[in-house]
Amino acid sequence: MRRVPAVVLFAIGALTCVGLDLAYDGLVSWDRGSKFWLHILVVCAINVLGATSLNVVNGMAGQFSIGHAGFVGIGAYLGGAIVSNLALALKIPVAALKDNLSLGQSFLLLPVALVVVGLVCAAIGFVVGLPSLRLRGDYLAIVTLGFSEIVRLTVLGISADSATNPLTRAIASLGGSLGYRGPKVGEDYLGVPSVAGPFWTVGIAALAVFLALRLKRSGFGRALRAVREDEIAAAAVGVDPAKYKVTAFVLAAAGAGVAGALLAVQRDGPGIVGPANMKFDKSFEVITMVILGGSGSVSGAAIGAVLYTVIFYASEEALHQLAQAVPAFGSVDAAALRMTLFATALIVVMLVRTQGLFGERELFEKKADDGTPKPPSPSSDDATGTAKEALAS
Repeated sequence: MRRVPAVVLFAIGALTCVGLDLAYDGLVSWDRGSKFWLHILVVCAINVLGATSLNVVNGMAGQFSIGHAGFVGIGAYLGGAIVSNLALALKIPVAALKDNLSLGQSFLLLPVALVVVGLVCAAIGFVVGLPSLRLRGDYLAIVTLGFSEIVRLTVLGISADSATNPLTRAIASLGGSLGYRGPKVGEDYLGVPSVAGPFWTVGIAALAVFLALRLKRSGFGRALRAVREDEIAAAAVGVDPAKYKVTAFVLAAAGAGVAGALLAVQRDGPGIVGPANMKFDKSFEVITMVILGGSGSVSGAAIGAVLYTVIFYASEEALHQLAQAVPAFGSVDAAALRMTLFATALIVVMLVRTQGLFGERELFEKKADDGTPKPPSPSSDDATGTAKEALAS
């Protein structure tokens, strides 16, 4: 069978995403009750992007980072600020900005914001990735967690009263604990425009999964896995561990920043970006998605993100409906019960499938002759062979 050219695949994907965007608006206009489930579609796509980007560091490179929420938060604040101010500069009516913008209007705002966010987060990821040259495991996890908390506490701790220079004034304009509510127009805040519908969220998530698969199967991806298995063996055959580990951080940070920007300007979003987007539990949510699907598996991380998001929101809606149907259930703390049931389900999955749903295998990957997936080998000899293959390619 002949392979479909990449240009044709991109064209089909773009048309599909346009159809999803138009269908989203049409369904919401026809049935407001479908808005909740359609919103889950947008959130699923954003989480797929976040999990896929983290999988580059935690899965492919074997570096345990738990500071992903910091990059998501930076992307959310920066993306929201760029889109809001650019919309005012382009003289888009304020009344329109307080509603969902059209797909055509989104092309005026989002490309610029996403490119800037990606570049800025990549640069920050380079700096944060430098400690990975000397640290591994728990120590690297502490450094990345510290970075995330420093970013969050900086936004929370600087107010307009304490701002004494342009940098602190810019941070104070993000709203502190109240969150960023967009530029102030008259007596009211504009709010962060709702720009990113299924075209942008689903489209960019699909593109990220495609690029991550190509990365994994490339010489660069094989070199990453060689570094993950044994740095000394990889370095012995010419693979530079420092180069590959820092590059992995840069790619993951850029992806997380773009996910944060889309989260801030998502269709039917809250119109506000708060410090809660950068809390450390958000990092653990993304890590759970990666581990649930299978660390090192691109399709596994994507499916893990979808399952996590759908189950999380579906359980919330189910408990809400149950509380309305059974009056006695109304006295139960539904939020605590939901988290208990959800955590129990995750524990059961991890006990049954300790390597995640897919392990390191991809969804449509061919199996070995005996019908079992080919497992990764942690030995130094195999790490050396993988590194040699990467250099040869």
